[in-house]
Amino acid sequence: MEEQGRRSLLLWDQWVEAAISRLESLKLLRSLRPIHVTKEEEDDDDYQVFDEMQPFDRTSVEISISQSTFLTWLHENDHVPTSSGDDEVNLGRKDENFKRLLLFSGNDYLGLSSHPTIRKAAAKAALQVGMGPRGSALICGYTNYHRLLESSLADLKKKEDCLLCPTGFAANMAVMVAIGSLGSLLASGENDEKIAIFSDELNHASIIDGIRLAERQRTIQVFVYRHCDMSHLESFLSSCSLKKKVVVTDSLFSMDGDFAPMAELVKLRKKYGFLLVIDDAHGTFVCGINGGGVSEDFNCEEDVDICVGTLSKAAGCHGGFIACSKRWKQLIQSRGRSFIFSTSAPVPVMAAAHAAVIVAKKERWRRREIWNRVREFRNLTGIPITSPIISLIVGSEDKALKGSRHLLKSGFHVTAIRPPTVPPNSCRLRVTLTAAHTAEDIKKLISALSCCLDLKDMSSNSSIVYAKL
Repeated sequence: MEEQGRRSLLLWDQWVEAAISRLESLKLLRSLRPIHVTKEEEDDDDYQVFDEMQPFDRTSVEISISQSTFLTWLHENDHVPTSSGDDEVNLGRKDENFKRLLLFSGNDYLGLSSHPTIRKAAAKAALQVGMGPRGSALICGYTNYHRLLESSLADLKKKEDCLLCPTGFAANMAVMVAIGSLGSLLASGENDEKIAIFSDELNHASIIDGIRLAERQRTIQVFVYRHCDMSHLESFLSSCSLKKKVVVTDSLFSMDGDFAPMAELVKLRKKYGFLLVIDDAHGTFVCGINGGGVSEDFNCEEDVDICVGTLSKAAGCHGGFIACSKRWKQLIQSRGRSFIFSTSAPVPVMAAAHAAVIVAKKERWRRREIWNRVREFRNLTGIPITSPIISLIVGSEDKALKGSRHLLKSGFHVTAIRPPTVPPNSCRLRVTLTAAHTAEDIKKLISALSCCLDLKDMSSNSSIVYAKL
């Protein structure tokens, strides 16, 4: 069976090559032509790094909100008059009262958004070239700054190449649409075989929307398997007669905080020869010795065919990317509509993101610290969390809102996650830990949580906690 899987994987290279040839014959193959803008030559040693937490790190978790925003939050869904947001234009005036909060709901996992090296990189690029050429990447928005960042991300992910997208959402959309287009490009008659896409039921909305858009091409057949259920996935794979198979999954799920079973996925890939696509948005820079993400952590980088990521979470910047082979990059940049028809990211953002890649790789202590916080939370509460994303499911929307308000009064920014982000009756408090948090922060948060949730009633196999409020 593994020999059959190996042959199927080799066929994927042939299929992509054939699709590219078809695009070329139709004069639809697109290429990127970098515009050179002023940039001083620098090597990695020119970027300042630190070996422990600095005072500036706290600015990524210590925030303030206006009194009007505070009151609006407290009375949300209470059917009482609250701020419409119009008064927020006066934020920053000297007579405004502010409420200081400790942020436990962001995705800045390493605290890099406040790093001086990254800030300097953005400022330097802005002073030298402004925002850079404004246009889509295929027109004039692709520069030497963008290319440098792509190269550094390809190296981080151990892939041949990388394609930058304006957001992680756009990156997933582009990948799924490009996969769908492969079917139409290879079509030769009415009975052409479709592409089978197998998707985890809790995949990110960008993957789901990308698949829906790909379905409009009528070249794919979709199978949704139960969350991380490899037996269910294999039952689909074994009974599917379609040759072209794709499995797509989040690597670290954003709302539940659990990992995809990478080892089992790799075994199934070898057995069935499917294309493996992962969305490593929450794993990139957080997992792995070098910050290479979940595939580095599970030692399966070569088994992941396409890795989608973001620069707006642990990198502390903005943007998305697709790490893949050169062939796949050509196909996606020629058929991925969310890439083709979006304006490219500004040069200062690309400069900051490149600096973030270097800093994240060098400052390994940040990954050590965030995983220390995970262990501390697990040891103090007994809740078997496995990542910096902690999903405290309370059930109803009312309970989630009350819990969030209690934490707000206690000085913590933790939002209630409600439909449509999560299914009905699975509303939750989503807590995220970062390298900028301290052990003392964790203790204070747990103390506040204990006043509104029965943390001790959480069983070792359950993600449901019971609200006291």
